[in-house]
Amino acid sequence: MTLTASRPTAVEPGRPQAKRPFRPLRLVLHLFLGLVALGWLLPLLLAVYASLRPYEETARFGYFSLPRSLTLDYYGQAWSQADLPKYYLNTLIIVVPGVILTLLMASFTAFAIARLRIPGRKVLLVVFTAGNLLPPQVLITPLYTLYTLIPLPWWLSDSLSLYDSYLGLILIHVAFQFGFCVFVLANFMRTIPEEISEAAMVDGAGVWRRYWQLTLPLCRPALAALSTLQFTWMYNDFLWALVLMSSGDKLPVTSALNNLRGQFFTDYNLLAAGSLLVALPTLIVFQLLHKQFVSGLTLGSTKG
Repeated sequence: MTLTASRPTAVEPGRPQAKRPFRPLRLVLHLFLGLVALGWLLPLLLAVYASLRPYEETARFGYFSLPRSLTLDYYGQAWSQADLPKYYLNTLIIVVPGVILTLLMASFTAFAIARLRIPGRKVLLVVFTAGNLLPPQVLITPLYTLYTLIPLPWWLSDSLSLYDSYLGLILIHVAFQFGFCVFVLANFMRTIPEEISEAAMVDGAGVWRRYWQLTLPLCRPALAALSTLQFTWMYNDFLWALVLMSSGDKLPVTSALNNLRGQFFTDYNLLAAGSLLVALPTLIVFQLLHKQFVSGLTLGSTKG
């Protein structure tokens, strides 16, 4: 018995194609997704619109009125008045080492859980995952007390303690983001065929070589997705900087917006321009890594 593959019938030129049947549920789904997208974009668009208008105009006619004039002056004022270059540098001093240390240590631990025969590795993974469920607000008081008691040399901290130091802020970010990264990377490494690692072991590759030259390059999509998320989360942090630092010249850029608030009056159009400038680096990082970010999130979605 022979089977012949049926060829798809060609559509004759000029012959109308069959239309898809109308599905009310699909229309409702598209309307819902459009409303959700509009709900997310509306505050951002309103901030952009307000940053381009003089405050006197919006105070007189309202934020939703048609513009009489548009200007970019607020962006220059926010850049200089909030001293954004200095606060950008403070944020990079905290975020860049924090992201690198988090991903490096998490990849070490994830490789050990996914590839080495460690007793209790599943329990260890559950512990790391459960640590993400702990709200950070409950640790504010004990962490503040602990940071003031841990001594540091003068070249690491002016306060001679972990409190009010860049190192203390880096460590708290690494500690809170470590568990999530271990969970993601360990599950990602389990999707890599074990035959690759076994073949490397037969060729005489040690643990470090299997980790650094074999497993880590294959985890590039997951590392790119995690680096984007970690940069965004650490960059946008305001709580820990407010609790664990007291020197105004060391605070990250999220606190620079306080420099745009007056004692008796706040120009919210100027504040909107400053907020957009503060959010700009996260948009740049996402634009640079968006292909790897999407591939890291969708990898494995088609596996049965």
